[in-house]
Amino acid sequence: MENRTITEADIEAAERLLGIAYSARERAQMIGNLDGQIELAEELRKVELGNHTPMALRFDPRLPGFEMSTADGVSVERPDMPLPDSDEDIAFASLPELGAWIASGTLTSRRLTEIYLARIERLNPTLFCFATVTPEIALAQADAMDALTAEGKSLGPLHGIPYGVKDLFDTKDVVTGWGAEPYQSRVPDSDARIVTLLRDAGAVLLGKTTLGALAYGDIWYGGRTRNPWNTGEGSSGSSAGSASATAAGLCAFAIGTETLGSITSPSQRCGTTGLRPTFGRVSRAGGMTLCWSLDKVGPICRGVTDTALVLDALNGADMADRGTIKAPFAFDAAKGIEGLKLGYLPEAFGDGATEVDHAALAAARDLGIEVVEVSLPDLPYGSLMNTLFAEAAAAFEDLTLTGQDDTLTRQDEAAWPNSFRKARFLSAVDHVQLDRLRYLVMQALDGLFDEVDALIGPYATGPMLVASNFTGHPCLHLRAGFDMLGSRGLTALGSKNLVAGTVDETAERFRVPQGISLWGRLFEEGTILNLGQALEAKLGVAAERPPLAG
Repeated sequence: MENRTITEADIEAAERLLGIAYSARERAQMIGNLDGQIELAEELRKVELGNHTPMALRFDPRLPGFEMSTADGVSVERPDMPLPDSDEDIAFASLPELGAWIASGTLTSRRLTEIYLARIERLNPTLFCFATVTPEIALAQADAMDALTAEGKSLGPLHGIPYGVKDLFDTKDVVTGWGAEPYQSRVPDSDARIVTLLRDAGAVLLGKTTLGALAYGDIWYGGRTRNPWNTGEGSSGSSAGSASATAAGLCAFAIGTETLGSITSPSQRCGTTGLRPTFGRVSRAGGMTLCWSLDKVGPICRGVTDTALVLDALNGADMADRGTIKAPFAFDAAKGIEGLKLGYLPEAFGDGATEVDHAALAAARDLGIEVVEVSLPDLPYGSLMNTLFAEAAAAFEDLTLTGQDDTLTRQDEAAWPNSFRKARFLSAVDHVQLDRLRYLVMQALDGLFDEVDALIGPYATGPMLVASNFTGHPCLHLRAGFDMLGSRGLTALGSKNLVAGTVDETAERFRVPQGISLWGRLFEEGTILNLGQALEAKLGVAAERPPLAG
């Protein structure tokens, strides 16, 4: 920077941005060598660091003494049910049902694909949940699966079943726009790892589901993705399209990602079942990076068992993603929950808890397992948010420094452009201290799961939304009931937490779903899946469809 003169007044002003205070003598001492520090930073900014360039440091959620379970394998029985006469009933069927019909030849993958494509054509203009639809690819893949079926071959439980993938995962020769104006014409030349895995598992790609720009919220360059239960409000985000499309029966399942609530929040809003796996279980290679140490990939479905089948196809370490960890995945749908101990934080069911929340806790007690109060150490969990802001700002530094952030549609105080700019004033020293705080939080949750097998609560329970995302613990969010609510506003990332949008109390009210979350031990998703199955059956609310679904 030419003609740069740093004064003591500049330093004093900067102190207020960082929440510190130096003396006049200390400021005077800095004047002589601040230029060198700034020049080093400017030299770094000349290096082109693309979104796919990883950090050298990588996050590992395992603490000393962690022992990986050796249990492996997924067991889900295929139901013996007749094929429905109604296309809508077929569209909303579970993955085991669809798989059984395809395997028996009573339903072809082509017919199922055509059912979903027709529903997309009819409902997407209202929901804005698909950014790109790929009918040619879908029908070609469906025909290939039908040919294998005719030969008596199957690629597994997802054979011939159509899905949508969040539009931050690369798809060869198909636009992958990340929901953001600067990238809306971006066409990759290869597939993301999970796209390859799902194709190998026989799943049929319908297209790219929408996400809020750069994986935040539900506003993207094509509009605002809608909640199928109340199309006057957004579907929350950032896996906005995946939740909306799945809830409305536009696909059999969809893929989402979560950095801080991006699977659980839209699942809460749209009434879907979202599984955020343990950090490191699923490869992110070929996906847009928001935060290297936080991003996770998981399924969004209409039932608990479905999420297990999808996760099984995605599970596995990948050399192309330095954050992945080799881990087996075990789930037996027939396994009981006897002997499990379920914890809850009492403050989560205090002021602010809804009737649905209390009913879900009561239903959990009725399962015949031990349900106990637990607590977490008093730590500034919300402070960890600054790590998210720093990583996200680094991932998209070029937008900030070139001014391209001005092209994003959302420009309010809580939107990414403002957050990225503010993050330039975060302290590197504080960032190191945040990493040390993160270790204390890892110890805190590790201690909690020494006491109980799982934790239950509203998805934004106390510190759990922030804490468990930073420790990497898995979370299953499922529908628990319904409430009458007015339209909810934009999701906002605050300085300490994630706000899922304030409710307009004066607006017309709609019957919308509400959910409950289950958190579990690292790499033990099977436990919360079995609990989720039992709770899903006890609550009996998973099958209801949005009003526009018919």
